[in-house]
Amino acid sequence: MKKKDKDILNEYGSVNKVRYSLFFFFMLILFVVITILNINIGSVNISVSKIFKIIFFKEGESGYYNIIWHIRLPRICMAAILGGALALSGLLLQIFFNNPIAGPYILGISSGAKMVVALTLVYFFKRVGHVSSIALVIAAFVGSMISIAFILFLSKYIKSMSVLIIGGIMINYICSAITDFIVTFASDSDIINLHGWSLGSFSASNWRDVLIAFIIVMITSLVIFLLAKPISAFLLGEAYAQSVGVNIKVFRVVLILLSSVLSACVTAFAGPISFVGIAVPHLVKRGLKTSKPIVVIPACFMGGSIFCMLCDLIARTAFSPTELNISTVTAVFGAPIVIIMLLRSSKRRN
Repeated sequence: MKKKDKDILNEYGSVNKVRYSLFFFFMLILFVVITILNINIGSVNISVSKIFKIIFFKEGESGYYNIIWHIRLPRICMAAILGGALALSGLLLQIFFNNPIAGPYILGISSGAKMVVALTLVYFFKRVGHVSSIALVIAAFVGSMISIAFILFLSKYIKSMSVLIIGGIMINYICSAITDFIVTFASDSDIINLHGWSLGSFSASNWRDVLIAFIIVMITSLVIFLLAKPISAFLLGEAYAQSVGVNIKVFRVVLILLSSVLSACVTAFAGPISFVGIAVPHLVKRGLKTSKPIVVIPACFMGGSIFCMLCDLIARTAFSPTELNISTVTAVFGAPIVIIMLLRSSKRRN
């Protein structure tokens, strides 16, 4: 390679590093601002000075202390953790299906998880009176795998990705209909807030659930980050990935399993949340102007966290004291992004 070409590549690499650094710095600032707003705004407004005293020095009125530590902070943490998980789950599915509108909600994966979780909740509440968080995650994972198994079955006979997406949407409707049937006939004594949970909400978050979600999501996210190199090879084509030693069959199974774990964790703790898994990866790639997994993976997690925290803030405060379901707000912001993506892809084809 000539010296001039090397200089151009080095300059191009430096420009990219600056862009990535600025992007992550902007995301970090946005994360901090939205976190403070989430703690500050609500039915009871708490000043920033009181927030800092209560969080860092644990000083302040007991009422404010309880609101921050037992209500708002667990909810904020859960929104951040599950939002990041949902964005990463969507990214993996988009890589797997090579389709920008593939996501856990669109493909019916979230609905499958929701259906099995609803059945589990009703069954355990009738017989035991409670259900553990781990049991919910396992139930959600089983539901996710049922939906994915059906999608993979269809993929053997349907080669068109657009038709396969439609198949996923049909799975979504079927699972949602079964869940609605369960919710309709579940008595109040059997289960509390099943209807609210089935529409998506972070309102029931507590520190125990936050810890469990954190462990599951962080371990899974770390594994995904460590797979950045084979993912990068896979994006260049299956033939290239095989030439550098990637076992395609095993790798595809791993992608699906990791995506299912993340999607199942979200559904178990907050119910199904729409459009985050599609919109956030698209926005992150547009902002970074790259598809490099080693950069996009952490950026997607941060983007999903910020997106869900912002949507949860709007859900809590837009029509206070009435609270909107989180999926209502994510759909308002996420659906237009998907429409824009479809219009742009249509223009490219024409």
